Formats: sequence, C-alpha cells, structure tokens
Amino acid sequence: MINEIIRNKHLTEKIRDLSDEGKSPFYIYDTKNIEENCLRFTDIPYQPKSIHFAMMANAHPDFLRIIKQAGLKIFVNSILHLRLALDLGFRGKEIIYASSAMDEKSMLLVKESGAKLVLDSLRQFELWQSLFPCTGAGIRCNIGESVIPRHTTGGCFIGKESRLGLTPDSLSSLKGNPFIEGLHMYVGTNITETDYFLECYQQMVKLAEWFPNIRYIDFGGGFGQGEKDGSAFDMETYSQEVTGLMENVSSLLGKRIRLILEPGRMIGFDAGFFVCKITDIKHRNQQQLIGVNASCVQFPRPMLYPEVAFHPVAIIHQNHTENTDQMPSSVYGCSTYSRDYLARNIELPSSEPGDLVVFGHAGSYCSSAHSDFLGFQKAEEYFI
Repeated sequence: MINEIIRNKHLTEKIRDLSDEGKSPFYIYDTKNIEENCLRFTDIPYQPKSIHFAMMANAHPDFLRIIKQAGLKIFVNSILHLRLALDLGFRGKEIIYASSAMDEKSMLLVKESGAKLVLDSLRQFELWQSLFPCTGAGIRCNIGESVIPRHTTGGCFIGKESRLGLTPDSLSSLKGNPFIEGLHMYVGTNITETDYFLECYQQMVKLAEWFPNIRYIDFGGGFGQGEKDGSAFDMETYSQEVTGLMENVSSLLGKRIRLILEPGRMIGFDAGFFVCKITDIKHRNQQQLIGVNASCVQFPRPMLYPEVAFHPVAIIHQNHTENTDQMPSSVYGCSTYSRDYLARNIELPSSEPGDLVVFGHAGSYCSSAHSDFLGFQKAEEYFI
C-alpha cells in the first residue's frame, strides 16, 4: 500500500509534481524526518558528547545543512569529504577524520584543517608523530577475540577477519603513551541488537585506563534498522546503557570523557525515497517485469547488497487509483547490464507505462553510492 511508504499527502503530491515536470528519476527527502532522526541521538543524556554524522551515508550539501542545523557534527574518511565539510561551515574541531593507509599528504591536509584524526595502525601513528611530534591523535581499536565477532551487512569489522584497527598486541605496545587522546571503534554495519554494541563497548573501555591523556571514546556507528523483518533499533535502551557505561568510565578515570557517536544510515534511511517512471511492461514466467527510466547505478544499494537490502516499493498510478490486486513482480533498469534490477521477486499491483515506482528507505547509502559505470547521470535530489 502506498501509505505504508509515503507518510503524507503533501509528499505524494510533490512526487507527482516533480514527475510531471519531467524530473524523474529523482530522490526526495522529508526534512522533518531527518531532523527527528538527529534528535534521537542528541537526546542521549550523557554529557559531554558529540554526534558526528557519517558523510558517506549522504553527502548532498542540503542534507548536510539540515543535520548541521540540528546540532550534529561530521565524520569523514576522505579528503574530498573533508573539504566539503569545511566549505559548508563545519569547523575543524567539529570534524572527525578516520581512514586507513593514509599517506603523508593526507595527514598534512588533515592537520591543517584542525580535524580530529583517528589512525589505523602503529606505522600510521609513528608517521604522524614524525610529522608532528608530541601532537595527539586517536587510534582505531580492533578488540580482536575479546568478543565473538558477528557478521554484519558489510562483513566483520572487528576480529581476525577485519583489516581495520590496531589489534590488542599493537595497542598494548602503546600503553602509557601520552599522545593517545582518543579511542575509536566501529562495531559493524546496520546492527539492530543493542546487546552486541554494549558487549563490544565494554571491552573497548577497558583500554581507556592504558592512556593517561585520553579525552574521548568514539564508539563509531553501525546503528541499523531491520531490512526485511522491519525490526527497529531500540534507541531508548541504547541511550540508557551507553550513558551508564560512560558515567562509569568517567568515574573510574576521575574526569569527564567525551562520548562520540557516528550515526550514518540511521539519520536518513527512512526520510528518503527514490522515484522513477515505468516505461515498459513485460509478462514472463508468470511474473510482471516492470521496466523503468532509471538504472541500478542511480539506485545502487540493492545491487551492492543483493542478499540483504530491502526497500519497500509502491506504485503511484497515473490515473490516481489504487490497485490492491498484487502479482509477482520485478523492477528492472534501462541498461543492458544483466544485473540492472532495482527490485526482484516482490508483490506489486498490475502497472502500466506512465505509473511511478517509489522506493522507500532510500535516504542513506543510495544516492551517495552512485556510479558512472553504466553512463547514467546522478539522479537529482529534492528536499521538502
């Protein structure tokens, strides 16, 4: 049903208007929804804290202006995104830069920007100290087998299977180093289980006692929303638990330690919709094949995560009627690439050329993952 995807009449009318103007394919975002998602994190009671939106999720300048106005800071992992953040008015101290395999040129640019830097290896830390002696930095922690790593949407981000971060042996060699100012970890992607977050956090905070000048603990992001099962992240429980944990750490160390979080997908996923127009219909193997004027490179998340990505789909019929009869359907793109599908094996109503297809949960890691691979221009983005 269309109302399960599109929340209000105003949004539906705006989609029709943009399509009538020949704008499709395009993304459309609900600004109020983005603001509400930001509030879920800024309302965490622990202080001091900083919430840094992971720009990889959505780098549109208007999106970033919304989250900045809502009180969020920014997390980046590339020089291009660092420059964009600075151009949009984020000050250096409001930016966290975390990368891997950094070269000297990148380190010089990050230092010049004033951003907080998180380093990924002993060699990286040594290079940083050689360039800027006695200058603090954060380090990324791979807590190894102190917990049983779980496979998340992008694989394992901790443990033996992960290339990222300093292992416990490397971390122990830095014990007592006065130039470690922060600890950083990224548990995984699209995680809905608060217990897994807290299990990992509890292991990492034990390292805080090793570093006398630590000022912040950055638990990263990975906050998820169930794909096909629709399970929601329990923000209330998470907020209480992480606040309690940070209070304990601050008490143990005798000083207030800043909490840093880096939500990405959670901020925009349900605020964005991808809209395209039906240009062809085929009926084959008892299935309705819906051809649209868009490609998977313009809406790439289903291609990048074919086994798990789920985006609810609705049809806006050009005759303004709602057809409740469902049939097996797939939505395919307008290239000849064999994997150019935007949705496969779902139930949709009987459709006609000229109808609109609307994909939900398209506000994060969709437009930002656009590729030039098939030669289709990036879809326009609109905010209401």
